[in-house]
Amino acid sequence: MNDENSHLRKFQKELNAGIVALVLLATLAEAQEPQYGYQIAKHLEKNDGGNGIMKQGTLYPVLRSLSAAGLLDSYVEPSVAGPPRRYYTITNTGRAVLSRWKDAWISTRDFVEAIMKDSRHD
Repeated sequence: MNDENSHLRKFQKELNAGIVALVLLATLAEAQEPQYGYQIAKHLEKNDGGNGIMKQGTLYPVLRSLSAAGLLDSYVEPSVAGPPRRYYTITNTGRAVLSRWKDAWISTRDFVEAIMKDSRHD
C-alpha cells in the first residue's frame, strides 16, 4: 500500500506540474480585479473539492514564471495586515496563450479519456 501511495504522489506531482500554469492563467482571466497569491490559492482550494490537488507552495514559482514570460503583469502593494502583497493580472499575450493552451488541454483530455474508455472494454 505504501508503494502504491508513493507512485500516486509521484504521478500527481508530475501531472500537476503541467496544469498549474493553465489553471492560473484561466483563474486570472476570469478575475474581475487583480489577485494576490493567497486569494488565488484559496479560490483554487475551494474548487478542488478537498482533494488537495493544487498546493499553495507550487503556485508562487509558477506565478513568477508566468510573469517573467510576459503572460502576467504584477505589482506590489503594502498590506495593512502583514507583508506587502503582489497582485497579478493576465496580459493580452497571456490571454492569447491561454486560448492555445485550452485547445491543447481539450485535445489531450479527449485523447486520454478515449484511451481510458478503450482500456475499460479490454
